[in-house]
Amino acid sequence: MILKKIKILRKKFKQYNIDGYIIPKNDEYFSEYAKNDRLKNITGFSGSAGFTVVLKKQNYLFVDGRYTIQAHQQSSKNFKIIEIHKKLPHTIIKNFNLGYDPTLFTSKLLNKYFKNNNLISIDQNLIDQIFKFKEKPTKPFYSLDTKIAGEPYSYKISKVVRFLKKNKADYCFISAPENVAWLLNIRGYDNPNSPIANARLILNKKKEFFLIANEKKLKNLLLDKKIKKKQILPIKSLPQFLDNLKGKNFIIDNKTCSIFYEKIIKSNFNILKFDDPVYELKSMKNSNEIKHMIEAHKKDGLALTKFIYWIKNVNKKKITEVYAQNKLEKFRKLNKDYLFPSFDTIAGAGSNGAIVHYRANKKTTKKIEQNDILLVDSGGQYHYGTTDVTRTISFSKQNKFIKNAYTNVLKGHIAVALTNLNKDDTGKKIDIRARKYLKKEGQDYAHGTGHGVGFFLNVHEGPQSISKHNSIKIKNGMILSNEPGFYKKNHFGIRIENLIYAKKTKRSFNFENLTLAPLEKDLINYELLNKIEKDYLFKYHLNIYSEFSSLLNKKERKWLATLI
Repeated sequence: MILKKIKILRKKFKQYNIDGYIIPKNDEYFSEYAKNDRLKNITGFSGSAGFTVVLKKQNYLFVDGRYTIQAHQQSSKNFKIIEIHKKLPHTIIKNFNLGYDPTLFTSKLLNKYFKNNNLISIDQNLIDQIFKFKEKPTKPFYSLDTKIAGEPYSYKISKVVRFLKKNKADYCFISAPENVAWLLNIRGYDNPNSPIANARLILNKKKEFFLIANEKKLKNLLLDKKIKKKQILPIKSLPQFLDNLKGKNFIIDNKTCSIFYEKIIKSNFNILKFDDPVYELKSMKNSNEIKHMIEAHKKDGLALTKFIYWIKNVNKKKITEVYAQNKLEKFRKLNKDYLFPSFDTIAGAGSNGAIVHYRANKKTTKKIEQNDILLVDSGGQYHYGTTDVTRTISFSKQNKFIKNAYTNVLKGHIAVALTNLNKDDTGKKIDIRARKYLKKEGQDYAHGTGHGVGFFLNVHEGPQSISKHNSIKIKNGMILSNEPGFYKKNHFGIRIENLIYAKKTKRSFNFENLTLAPLEKDLINYELLNKIEKDYLFKYHLNIYSEFSSLLNKKERKWLATLI
C-alpha cells in the first residue's frame, strides 16, 4: 500500500516540475499530534516527530534519536532512515527541485534543512490529492473560568501588548493554537490529545484582536461576549483585511507562522521575526494553574498506584502490552474529571521497552513475560491539568546489570529533583546532573532529560526543557518532566519520569514533584544510593502513602506501606 502511494505521488512530479516532495509530521497548525497525519500515511512511521523527502528514485525519512529503532522497524523497507542530528538533509539532498506545501513549513525550517535546493511552493497538498482524510465533527470552543485560568484574558493581552510596544511593533500574529488558547482562556476539541482550539489571532497595540477560525466553532465565544462578530476573520478575507490596516511593523512567530501566512503579511508590512512572547508567558504557571495541576496529579497518581499494584500483585496471567495499557486507562476513567490521554500510551515489555517511543497495537503487541521489565509512559488530560509519567516495572528478580542501570537512572532522576535552581538555573546545566551516574559507567540516552508541559494544554511545550542544548533560564512556575533513561537495544528499556515545577520562596528556589506514583523498589541496588538519595525515596513514598492510603483497599495499602 505504501509503495503504491509513493508511485502515485511520483507521477505528479512531472506536472509540477519537481524532483521530489517534502512531507512533514505537523499539520497546518504545527501541532505535535496532527489531525491529518500525512507522514504516517506515506511512510508508515507513526512517531510524533520527523519528515520525509520522496525523490524520483530514493526516499529519505529523517527522525531524531528517540525514533531511530521505530523508524527502521516501520519504514526502512521503502525509506532510507537518517538520524537528523547526525546528518542534516541539505548535506545529502542537493541541487533538486523540491516541492512543498507552504502551509506546513516555516521559512526558518526550510532554509535550515534544504538550503542547497530549489524550493517550489505548491498550493494544493499532494498527499491530500492521493488520500482523503476524514472530516471530524465541528465542536465549538469554550471558555475557561478565570478562577481556573488564574488571570483574566484582558490582563494577558496587556502583557503581550507591552512586548509589542517595547519592540516597536504595531501588530502581532499569534499562529500557535495553544498560544491563542492560553491568551484568551479558551479550549477546544481540535486535537486528539490536547484541548486545543485551532485558531490564529491578530493583536494590535491598542489591545484589539481578530480571530482566524472556523466561525461555527466560535458560537460559544459570541454568546459569552468574549468576541464580537466583527472580530471574526475568515482566511479568504485576510489579504483584504491587511490592506486596510494602518501601521508598519508586524511580529510573526519563527516556529509556527507558515510561509503561506508570512507571504500574505509580508506583502503589506515589515516583518519582525521573534519567538511568540506567549511561549514564555504561559510557561510560568500562576498559583491557580499550579493548584489545579497538583490536583490533577493526585487523581492521576491514584490511578497509577492502583495500576502498579494490580499488574505486580493481582494479575496472575500472561497479558499483552495492549491489555496493560487499556487496564491503566480503565483506572484513570474511574475519576470523573479524567478526559482522555495526553498522548498515546507507551507500554513496552522487554525488548520493546528499548524503543524509546514504542507504540503497541493489536498487530504488534507482545505478551508480557515474568522475566520482562515493563516500561509504561502515559499521561492524562483532566479538569483541569495535564499529566505525564513513566514507570519501569519488574515482575521477578533481575540481574545486577539491570538493577545497577535502573539505580543510576534513579540517581540522575533524584539529582534533577533536588537541583538548587539558584545555582543550576538552565536546562543545559541540569541535564549534566541527570546523566552523571550513567556516564560513569559509559552509558547514556539519546533523548532530552525533560520537556516543558502546558497547563491543560499540550503535554510538550517550551521554551524550557532539560537537555544538552537548552539555555533558557528556569523561572518560577515552570513545569518540566524529569525523565532520564537507559536502553539496551533488543533487550530492555528503563525510564523514570515525574513532572516537577519550579518553586521560589524567600529562602530557596527548587523543584517540587507533581507526580505521585510509586517507584520500582525491586529494581534498586541500595548499595549505590547515598543517604540523601535514600531519604528522598523515603519521603517521596511516605508522601504517596499519606495522600492515598485512605483511598486504597486493605491489600493495596499494605503493599504501598512496604515501599516506605
